[in-house]
Amino acid sequence: MPSILFVCTANICRSPIAMGLLRQMLADRGYGSDWQVESAGTWGLEGEPATAGSQAVMNSLGLDVSDHIARRVDSDLLGLYDLILTMEMGHKEALCLEFPSFANRIFTLSEMVGEKGDVEDPYGGPYSGYEQAAEDIQGYLENGFDMIIRLASQSDNLED
Repeated sequence: MPSILFVCTANICRSPIAMGLLRQMLADRGYGSDWQVESAGTWGLEGEPATAGSQAVMNSLGLDVSDHIARRVDSDLLGLYDLILTMEMGHKEALCLEFPSFANRIFTLSEMVGEKGDVEDPYGGPYSGYEQAAEDIQGYLENGFDMIIRLASQSDNLED
């Protein structure tokens, strides 16, 4: 079963949004239960729910992340995923430095569309920041969908 892990800072805003959006895209495109999509944070606030802003923006899209529980990235978790997509270049760099054996699986979400940009963290800001983050994430997921599928499906990603 191909697997994807989204990573942001605290695992309460961007990565739960990305997880929910990609799960829905996979279901809509017939991939459904054959794929595992989860999220974590570089400084995950263990046990915390997705922020109210993240939950609200997902609800506005007809998606529910109210059962999300934040967790922190570690080597055991990374080892379970074929593809790790980060929200910022800093996340990618930190993960590659701390867990070099997984570097061949770690990319920024923007790299899925051939760009080098970050998804801005909406934490602590107005609701419009959550809307913008969700819009940016959705754009990267839609435009990079084929690349995401290809990278997550490659069995050689599991070779360290």
